[in-house]
Amino acid sequence: MKALVLQKFGTIVVEERPDPFPAAGEVLLALIATGICGSDLHGFTGANGRRVPGQVMGHESVGRVLALGDGVSGPAVGTLVTFNPVVIPEADASDWAGREHQHPAKTVIGVAPDVVAAFAQLITVPARNVVPLPEGMPVNHGALVEPVAVAVHAVNRVGAATARSALVIGGGPIGQSLVLALTRAGVQHVLVSEVDPARRALLQQLGATALDPSAGPVAGQVSAQLGEPADVAFDAVGISASLADALASTRPGASVCLVGMGRPRLELDAYAISTAERSVVGSFTYSADDFRTAVDVVASAPDVAEALISRVVDLGEGPAAFTALAAGDGTPGKVLVNLEEH
Repeated sequence: MKALVLQKFGTIVVEERPDPFPAAGEVLLALIATGICGSDLHGFTGANGRRVPGQVMGHESVGRVLALGDGVSGPAVGTLVTFNPVVIPEADASDWAGREHQHPAKTVIGVAPDVVAAFAQLITVPARNVVPLPEGMPVNHGALVEPVAVAVHAVNRVGAATARSALVIGGGPIGQSLVLALTRAGVQHVLVSEVDPARRALLQQLGATALDPSAGPVAGQVSAQLGEPADVAFDAVGISASLADALASTRPGASVCLVGMGRPRLELDAYAISTAERSVVGSFTYSADDFRTAVDVVASAPDVAEALISRVVDLGEGPAAFTALAAGDGTPGKVLVNLEEH
Protein backbone atom coordinates (compact mmCIF):
# COMPACT_ATOMS: atom_id res chain seq x y z
CA MET A 1 0.00 0.00 0.00
CA LYS A 2 0.99 3.65 -0.35
CA ALA A 3 1.17 6.07 2.54
CA LEU A 4 2.16 9.65 3.34
CA VAL A 5 5.18 9.43 5.64
CA LEU A 6 6.65 12.25 7.73
CA GLN A 7 10.20 11.85 6.46
CA LYS A 8 11.46 14.74 8.57
CA PHE A 9 9.86 17.85 9.99
CA GLY A 10 8.74 19.93 7.03
CA THR A 11 8.88 17.04 4.57
CA ILE A 12 6.23 14.44 3.80
CA VAL A 13 6.73 11.83 1.06
CA VAL A 14 4.71 9.05 -0.54
CA GLU A 15 6.17 5.64 0.34
CA GLU A 16 5.25 2.00 -0.08
CA ARG A 17 4.45 0.30 3.22
CA PRO A 18 3.50 -3.34 3.92
CA ASP A 19 -0.20 -4.12 3.72
CA PRO A 20 -1.67 -4.69 7.21
CA PHE A 21 -3.84 -7.66 8.14
CA PRO A 22 -6.55 -7.62 10.81
CA ALA A 23 -5.78 -9.42 14.06
CA ALA A 24 -8.50 -10.95 16.20
CA GLY A 25 -11.05 -8.31 17.11
CA GLU A 26 -9.90 -5.93 14.35
CA VAL A 27 -11.30 -4.68 11.07
CA LEU A 28 -9.27 -3.91 7.94
CA LEU A 29 -10.40 -0.72 6.21
CA ALA A 30 -9.65 0.48 2.70
CA LEU A 31 -9.52 4.20 3.26
CA ILE A 32 -11.09 6.56 0.75
CA ALA A 33 -10.16 9.96 2.17
CA THR A 34 -8.50 11.51 5.21
CA GLY A 35 -8.67 15.13 6.32
CA ILE A 36 -5.60 17.19 7.19
CA CYS A 37 -6.06 18.30 10.80
CA GLY A 38 -4.41 21.29 12.43
CA SER A 39 -2.61 18.85 14.72
CA ASP A 40 -1.24 17.06 11.64
CA LEU A 41 0.14 20.39 10.42
CA HIS A 42 1.74 21.00 13.83
CA GLY A 43 3.20 17.51 13.59
CA PHE A 44 4.44 18.25 10.07
CA THR A 45 6.29 21.36 11.25
CA GLY A 46 7.43 19.80 14.52
CA ALA A 47 5.67 22.53 16.48
CA ASN A 48 3.76 20.37 18.95
CA GLY A 49 6.24 17.63 19.83
CA ARG A 50 3.51 14.98 19.40
CA ARG A 51 4.65 13.50 16.09
CA VAL A 52 7.98 11.95 15.07
CA PRO A 53 9.85 11.48 11.78
CA GLY A 54 8.99 8.20 10.10
CA GLN A 55 5.40 8.38 11.31
CA VAL A 56 2.24 7.92 9.23
CA MET A 57 -0.25 10.41 10.68
CA GLY A 58 -3.98 10.93 10.07
CA HIS A 59 -7.18 10.37 12.05
CA GLU A 60 -10.11 12.06 10.20
CA SER A 61 -11.14 9.34 7.79
CA VAL A 62 -13.73 7.52 5.77
CA GLY A 63 -13.39 4.13 4.12
CA ARG A 64 -14.95 0.77 3.45
CA VAL A 65 -14.63 -2.49 5.35
CA LEU A 66 -12.24 -4.76 3.47
CA ALA A 67 -11.86 -7.72 5.86
CA LEU A 68 -12.79 -8.85 9.38
CA GLY A 69 -10.43 -10.40 11.89
CA ASP A 70 -11.21 -13.50 13.92
CA GLY A 71 -14.17 -13.08 16.25
CA VAL A 72 -15.60 -10.06 14.40
CA SER A 73 -19.10 -10.45 12.97
CA GLY A 74 -19.58 -7.03 11.42
CA PRO A 75 -19.95 -4.56 9.90
CA ALA A 76 -20.17 -6.37 6.59
CA VAL A 77 -17.42 -6.16 4.00
CA GLY A 78 -18.10 -3.17 1.75
CA THR A 79 -19.85 -1.08 4.42
CA LEU A 80 -19.02 2.63 4.37
CA VAL A 81 -17.57 3.55 7.77
CA THR A 82 -15.47 5.95 9.75
CA PHE A 83 -13.55 5.11 12.92
CA ASN A 84 -13.09 6.64 16.35
CA PRO A 85 -9.32 7.14 16.79
CA VAL A 86 -9.44 6.98 20.61
CA VAL A 87 -8.64 3.39 21.59
CA ILE A 88 -8.74 2.06 25.14
CA PRO A 89 -8.11 -1.47 26.43
CA GLU A 90 -11.09 -3.67 25.60
CA ALA A 91 -11.30 -4.91 29.19
CA ASP A 92 -12.01 -1.34 30.33
CA ALA A 93 -14.66 -0.48 27.75
CA SER A 94 -17.61 -0.88 30.12
CA ASP A 95 -16.09 0.85 33.14
CA TRP A 96 -14.93 3.82 31.05
CA ALA A 97 -18.04 4.17 28.89
CA GLY A 98 -18.76 7.85 28.28
CA ARG A 99 -15.27 8.93 29.32
CA GLU A 100 -13.05 6.80 27.08
CA HIS A 101 -10.98 9.85 26.10
CA GLN A 102 -9.91 10.29 29.75
CA HIS A 103 -8.43 6.79 30.07
CA PRO A 104 -4.78 7.11 31.16
CA ALA A 105 -3.70 4.26 28.87
CA LYS A 106 -5.60 5.36 25.77
CA THR A 107 -3.99 5.25 22.34
CA VAL A 108 -4.95 7.85 19.74
CA ILE A 109 -4.60 6.64 16.17
CA GLY A 110 -2.70 9.29 14.27
CA VAL A 111 -0.83 10.46 17.36
CA ALA A 112 0.78 7.22 18.56
CA PRO A 113 4.09 7.05 16.63
CA ASP A 114 4.15 3.25 16.35
CA VAL A 115 0.70 3.00 14.70
CA VAL A 116 0.45 3.29 10.93
CA ALA A 117 -2.50 5.65 10.79
CA ALA A 118 -4.92 7.11 8.29
CA PHE A 119 -2.72 8.76 5.65
CA ALA A 120 -2.32 5.22 4.37
CA GLN A 121 -4.51 3.30 1.94
CA LEU A 122 -5.15 0.50 4.44
CA ILE A 123 -5.53 0.54 8.21
CA THR A 124 -6.55 -1.90 10.93
CA VAL A 125 -8.64 -0.68 13.86
CA PRO A 126 -10.49 -2.39 16.71
CA ALA A 127 -13.96 -3.44 15.57
CA ARG A 128 -15.56 -1.58 18.50
CA ASN A 129 -14.11 1.69 17.15
CA VAL A 130 -15.63 1.28 13.68
CA VAL A 131 -18.79 3.36 13.12
CA PRO A 132 -20.98 2.64 10.07
CA LEU A 133 -22.25 5.66 8.18
CA PRO A 134 -25.86 6.22 7.11
CA GLU A 135 -26.92 4.98 3.72
CA GLY A 136 -26.87 7.80 1.21
CA MET A 137 -24.35 9.98 3.09
CA PRO A 138 -21.90 11.55 0.59
CA VAL A 139 -18.72 9.53 0.97
CA ASN A 140 -16.30 12.37 1.72
CA HIS A 141 -18.55 13.68 4.50
CA GLY A 142 -17.47 10.70 6.59
CA ALA A 143 -14.05 12.35 6.97
CA LEU A 144 -15.73 15.28 8.76
CA VAL A 145 -17.14 13.20 11.61
CA GLU A 146 -14.00 13.35 13.75
CA PRO A 147 -13.61 17.16 13.86
CA VAL A 148 -17.35 17.54 14.36
CA ALA A 149 -17.08 15.10 17.30
CA VAL A 150 -14.58 17.51 18.89
CA ALA A 151 -17.21 20.24 18.57
CA VAL A 152 -20.06 18.06 19.85
CA HIS A 153 -18.02 17.21 22.95
CA ALA A 154 -17.17 20.87 23.59
CA VAL A 155 -20.83 21.89 23.27
CA ASN A 156 -21.78 19.18 25.76
CA ARG A 157 -19.00 20.16 28.18
CA VAL A 158 -20.63 23.54 28.86
CA GLY A 159 -24.27 22.64 28.30
CA ALA A 160 -24.50 25.07 25.40
CA ALA A 161 -27.80 23.61 24.20
CA THR A 162 -29.52 25.80 26.82
CA ALA A 163 -27.83 28.98 25.59
CA ARG A 164 -29.47 31.57 23.35
CA SER A 165 -26.16 32.92 22.04
CA ALA A 166 -22.62 31.62 21.64
CA LEU A 167 -19.32 33.18 20.63
CA VAL A 168 -16.58 31.14 18.96
CA ILE A 169 -13.05 32.57 18.85
CA GLY A 170 -11.28 31.21 15.76
CA GLY A 171 -12.99 30.22 12.51
CA GLY A 172 -10.77 27.38 11.34
CA PRO A 173 -12.09 23.83 10.82
CA ILE A 174 -12.82 23.32 14.54
CA GLY A 175 -14.52 26.70 14.79
CA GLN A 176 -16.53 25.83 11.69
CA SER A 177 -17.46 22.48 13.23
CA LEU A 178 -18.59 24.32 16.36
CA VAL A 179 -20.96 26.40 14.23
CA LEU A 180 -22.52 23.19 12.92
CA ALA A 181 -22.75 21.60 16.39
CA LEU A 182 -24.15 24.74 18.05
CA THR A 183 -26.74 25.21 15.33
CA ARG A 184 -27.77 21.58 15.64
CA ALA A 185 -28.04 22.05 19.43
CA GLY A 186 -30.55 24.86 18.90
CA VAL A 187 -28.42 27.91 19.76
CA GLN A 188 -30.15 30.85 18.04
CA HIS A 189 -27.23 33.24 17.60
CA VAL A 190 -23.73 31.95 16.79
CA LEU A 191 -20.99 34.55 16.38
CA VAL A 192 -17.43 33.77 15.30
CA SER A 193 -14.38 36.01 15.62
CA GLU A 194 -11.97 35.30 12.76
CA VAL A 195 -9.14 37.37 11.26
CA ASP A 196 -9.13 35.77 7.79
CA PRO A 197 -11.66 37.23 5.32
CA ALA A 198 -12.05 33.99 3.34
CA ARG A 199 -12.92 32.13 6.51
CA ARG A 200 -15.33 34.88 7.54
CA ALA A 201 -17.11 34.46 4.21
CA LEU A 202 -17.36 30.70 4.77
CA LEU A 203 -18.66 31.19 8.31
CA GLN A 204 -21.40 33.48 7.01
CA GLN A 205 -22.28 30.76 4.49
CA LEU A 206 -22.59 28.31 7.40
CA GLY A 207 -25.12 30.59 9.09
CA ALA A 208 -22.90 32.27 11.67
CA THR A 209 -22.32 35.98 12.17
CA ALA A 210 -18.64 36.56 11.41
CA LEU A 211 -16.74 39.24 13.34
CA ASP A 212 -13.43 40.81 12.32
CA PRO A 213 -11.30 41.23 15.46
CA SER A 214 -9.14 43.80 13.68
CA ALA A 215 -12.19 46.08 13.37
CA GLY A 216 -12.37 46.73 17.12
CA PRO A 217 -12.69 44.99 20.49
CA VAL A 218 -14.51 41.68 20.10
CA ALA A 219 -16.56 42.27 23.27
CA GLY A 220 -17.95 45.47 21.82
CA GLN A 221 -18.82 43.80 18.53
CA VAL A 222 -20.61 40.99 20.36
CA SER A 223 -22.69 43.41 22.41
CA ALA A 224 -23.49 45.42 19.28
CA GLN A 225 -24.80 42.29 17.56
CA LEU A 226 -26.69 40.79 20.50
CA GLY A 227 -27.53 43.81 22.64
CA GLU A 228 -25.73 42.03 25.50
CA PRO A 229 -22.72 39.73 26.10
CA ALA A 230 -22.82 36.15 24.85
CA ASP A 231 -24.22 33.36 27.02
CA VAL A 232 -21.30 31.03 26.35
CA ALA A 233 -17.98 31.13 24.48
CA PHE A 234 -15.56 28.69 22.87
CA ASP A 235 -11.89 29.45 22.41
CA ALA A 236 -10.87 27.43 19.35
CA VAL A 237 -7.46 29.14 19.17
CA GLY A 238 -5.94 28.63 22.61
CA ILE A 239 -3.67 31.62 23.15
CA SER A 240 -3.79 34.30 25.85
CA ALA A 241 -5.40 36.92 23.60
CA SER A 242 -8.16 34.59 22.40
CA LEU A 243 -9.06 33.49 25.92
CA ALA A 244 -9.14 37.13 27.01
CA ASP A 245 -11.60 37.93 24.21
CA ALA A 246 -13.80 35.00 25.23
CA LEU A 247 -13.89 36.09 28.87
CA ALA A 248 -14.53 39.75 28.04
CA SER A 249 -17.37 38.90 25.65
CA THR A 250 -19.50 36.73 27.95
CA ARG A 251 -22.07 37.57 30.62
CA PRO A 252 -21.41 37.09 34.34
CA GLY A 253 -21.77 33.44 35.30
CA ALA A 254 -20.98 32.25 31.77
CA SER A 255 -18.84 29.28 30.82
CA VAL A 256 -15.88 29.58 28.46
CA CYS A 257 -14.77 26.33 26.84
CA LEU A 258 -11.08 26.05 25.97
CA VAL A 259 -10.83 23.84 22.88
CA GLY A 260 -7.84 25.28 21.01
CA MET A 261 -4.30 24.28 21.91
CA GLY A 262 -2.34 27.15 20.42
CA ARG A 263 0.02 27.42 23.41
CA PRO A 264 0.83 25.07 26.31
CA ARG A 265 0.68 27.96 28.80
CA LEU A 266 -1.66 30.96 28.88
CA GLU A 267 -1.99 34.16 30.87
CA LEU A 268 -5.49 35.08 31.96
CA ASP A 269 -7.39 37.78 33.82
CA ALA A 270 -8.20 36.03 37.09
CA TYR A 271 -10.65 38.75 38.11
CA ALA A 272 -12.63 38.22 34.89
CA ILE A 273 -13.22 34.71 36.21
CA SER A 274 -13.62 35.23 39.95
CA THR A 275 -15.54 38.51 40.22
CA ALA A 276 -17.97 37.62 37.41
CA GLU A 277 -18.11 33.95 38.47
CA ARG A 278 -17.27 32.71 34.99
CA SER A 279 -16.04 29.16 34.49
CA VAL A 280 -13.21 28.09 32.19
CA VAL A 281 -13.79 24.49 31.10
CA GLY A 282 -11.35 22.32 29.20
CA SER A 283 -12.40 20.09 26.31
CA PHE A 284 -10.26 17.46 24.58
CA THR A 285 -11.34 14.96 21.91
CA TYR A 286 -14.65 13.19 22.67
CA SER A 287 -16.36 10.19 24.15
CA ALA A 288 -17.61 7.30 22.03
CA ASP A 289 -21.15 8.66 22.45
CA ASP A 290 -20.05 12.09 21.20
CA PHE A 291 -18.44 10.47 18.18
CA ARG A 292 -21.61 8.58 17.27
CA THR A 293 -23.66 11.75 17.73
CA ALA A 294 -21.31 13.54 15.34
CA VAL A 295 -22.28 11.08 12.59
CA ASP A 296 -25.90 12.20 12.95
CA VAL A 297 -24.90 15.89 13.05
CA VAL A 298 -22.92 15.62 9.80
CA ALA A 299 -25.59 13.51 8.09
CA SER A 300 -28.31 15.99 9.06
CA ALA A 301 -26.71 18.90 7.19
CA PRO A 302 -25.23 17.71 3.88
CA ASP A 303 -25.09 21.20 2.35
CA VAL A 304 -23.20 22.58 5.34
CA ALA A 305 -20.90 19.53 5.40
CA GLU A 306 -20.08 20.03 1.73
CA ALA A 307 -19.25 23.69 2.37
CA LEU A 308 -16.74 22.64 5.06
CA ILE A 309 -14.60 20.86 2.43
CA SER A 310 -12.45 23.36 0.53
CA ARG A 311 -10.74 20.87 -1.74
CA VAL A 312 -9.76 17.24 -2.24
CA VAL A 313 -6.25 16.34 -3.41
CA ASP A 314 -4.87 13.04 -4.65
CA LEU A 315 -2.36 11.08 -2.60
CA GLY A 316 0.52 12.25 -4.78
CA GLU A 317 -0.50 15.85 -4.13
CA GLY A 318 -0.54 15.31 -0.38
CA PRO A 319 3.02 16.53 0.29
CA ALA A 320 2.37 19.79 -1.56
CA ALA A 321 -0.91 20.25 0.30
CA PHE A 322 0.84 19.91 3.67
CA THR A 323 3.52 22.39 2.63
CA ALA A 324 0.96 24.92 1.38
CA LEU A 325 -1.30 24.66 4.44
CA ALA A 326 1.64 24.96 6.83
CA ALA A 327 2.69 28.12 4.99
CA GLY A 328 -0.79 29.60 5.46
CA ASP A 329 -2.06 29.40 1.88
CA GLY A 330 -5.42 30.88 2.77
CA THR A 331 -7.51 27.70 2.47
CA PRO A 332 -10.65 28.50 4.49
CA GLY A 333 -11.92 24.97 5.22
CA LYS A 334 -10.90 21.35 5.28
CA VAL A 335 -8.51 19.71 2.81
CA LEU A 336 -9.01 15.99 2.22
CA VAL A 337 -6.46 13.59 0.78
CA ASN A 338 -8.01 11.05 -1.60
CA LEU A 339 -6.31 7.72 -0.91
CA GLU A 340 -7.92 5.65 -3.66
CA GLU A 341 -6.02 4.58 -6.76
CA HIS A 342 -7.22 5.96 -10.08
